[in-house]
Amino acid sequence: MKDTTLRLRSLVAPLIFLAMTSMAVRAQEGANGFLADLHDFRVSNYMALDAFYRFSGTGNTETLNEIVQGINSANDAMNSLAESDSGVLSDEQLEALNQEFDKFKNLMRDNINDVRKRGYPDLRLVSDMANQAFTMNEKATELYEVAQESTHTATDPRVEAARSAAVKMAQMMAKYSVRSNSAVTQTFQGSSTEKPLDEQARELDALLGSVIQGQGTPELKVVLNDISSKWQFIRGSYINYNERNVGFVIDRYSKGILKGLATTIELLQGNA
Repeated sequence: MKDTTLRLRSLVAPLIFLAMTSMAVRAQEGANGFLADLHDFRVSNYMALDAFYRFSGTGNTETLNEIVQGINSANDAMNSLAESDSGVLSDEQLEALNQEFDKFKNLMRDNINDVRKRGYPDLRLVSDMANQAFTMNEKATELYEVAQESTHTATDPRVEAARSAAVKMAQMMAKYSVRSNSAVTQTFQGSSTEKPLDEQARELDALLGSVIQGQGTPELKVVLNDISSKWQFIRGSYINYNERNVGFVIDRYSKGILKGLATTIELLQGNA
């Protein structure tokens, strides 16, 4: 009887260990998915905001499609968060973020309608939307940190730096776009709570430095060199704004950096 008990214990112990390990892996995967969705959510909303500022000056249909694309991408990320059963964040936390997102979408719709009907935006509503974008994305960042802490998720520091750099780049794009569009630039300079562009640019310097330093595959090195080259080409325009700068060039190179950072994250995670 004693031998049978020992044998049972020897069988049960590994099963319990495997079950606990499996649960930990699922929790880790759930947290990683949450972090990716929250990252996409923040970047997509700033991309939509950047597109709106350009749309406000031109009313261009192609630019309007960029707004829709950004909002749809943020919607997809928000839906993925809401539908997850990982339990990383509470329903109350997710609903609070969704409410902030609804406010942003409503303001975006109203501002688009103003431009389409009158040919120019209502600067009060534009200001409200810019401030709401900042508030909403600060909330998303707060939940990003909560998701990390609640599951003890240790993300590759270079992945974290790349994500932070992407959010910073998208935020800077939107703020630069305000200053480059005559329809809003005279009396409106973006969210009243954001840091000046030159300060944000220096923060991006540090983040990109953290991403670029370190070992990597030849493919990763090519991507990082491209990011570095593009940033050096437009950095001066962000540090010292000049009306003679060509806005669409800054926008194109900034988007190239965002694309490069997305590829960097994929490569770093694939090598983990």
